[in-house]
Amino acid sequence: MVILKGVRNLLIINLVVFVVQLIVPQTFEVYFGLVPAMFLRGYIYQIVTYMFLHGGFFHIIVNMYVLWLFGSELEFFWGTREFMKYYFITGVGAGLIYVAFNHSSYIPVIGASGAIFGLLLAFGMLFPERELILFIPLPIRVKAKYLVFIFGGIELFGLLIAKDNIAHLAHLGGLAVGYLYLRWKRRRLY
Repeated sequence: MVILKGVRNLLIINLVVFVVQLIVPQTFEVYFGLVPAMFLRGYIYQIVTYMFLHGGFFHIIVNMYVLWLFGSELEFFWGTREFMKYYFITGVGAGLIYVAFNHSSYIPVIGASGAIFGLLLAFGMLFPERELILFIPLPIRVKAKYLVFIFGGIELFGLLIAKDNIAHLAHLGGLAVGYLYLRWKRRRLY
């Protein structure tokens, strides 16, 4: 599969920023991650920059793999401009939803996962019958529309039950913003 311009540029930027994260002090994440209390005090650039930072090797590998896997087809289908617009709308929207519910937090949120969940949602809506193979622990075929519900359910469970340092609300925010945007866009086109 050919990697188109938008996906390629996002992959490069994310990987370069990840290397920078490994080199510079941890305060880099405080200033360029999304810190809700700081964002509300004027650090508005964080609503974009947080999407390019990641919390470790596994975090960036999974996000970049999903970006390549679903993003490539979405960019081909929509074109680079619409793809990039959707990517940033879902990523920024996920961040804003997170801030709305955690406005006094000083803990940085990092990662492209809100936008990545937005891509998953778009893929499931545009290609609902497409079969994908999950390897958990054995290969299982699942339709794209069901995969969205599975991952959405996992994130909802994580939000309500899990005591971890994953921003489940941002992931769900990416799904919600993606859904609302695509429904709004569909109404405007027809």
